[in-house]
Amino acid sequence: MKAIFAAFVAAVLGLVAAPSAAQVEVKSAWSRATVSAQKTAGAYMQLKSAQAASLVDAESPAAAAVEVHEMRMDGNVMTMRRVRKLDLPAGKVVELKPGGIHLMLIDLKQPLKKGESVSLRLKIEGKDKKVSTVEVKAEVRDKAP
Repeated sequence: MKAIFAAFVAAVLGLVAAPSAAQVEVKSAWSRATVSAQKTAGAYMQLKSAQAASLVDAESPAAAAVEVHEMRMDGNVMTMRRVRKLDLPAGKVVELKPGGIHLMLIDLKQPLKKGESVSLRLKIEGKDKKVSTVEVKAEVRDKAP
């Protein structure tokens, strides 16, 4: 009886102490097809987090590196810069789109072909500073939907 009670207490304490993984919903993930010499591509999607969280990193087996980038106009010049942490406010949709915030796949290992998909792993940091991974399949398309 003591063993059962001890197991029950351990299970309850484990549940209470377990980190809460950020719940992030991903919709409409896609990337453009590339040509053979092209070494970069953008990936786009909509992210919605149940709780306040941040996109802090991403990776893909299709590329040597994946970075969050932001494009914006600076006077008459379009600039692009890396974003180290993208806030995901609770309950709000954050859209990664062409000409704005997006994922940049760098040093592609092979061309992205229409009809295939690109695997992505998004690293999401919750308010508790715990990082969870969200697996995403981005459809490769000829152009924006």
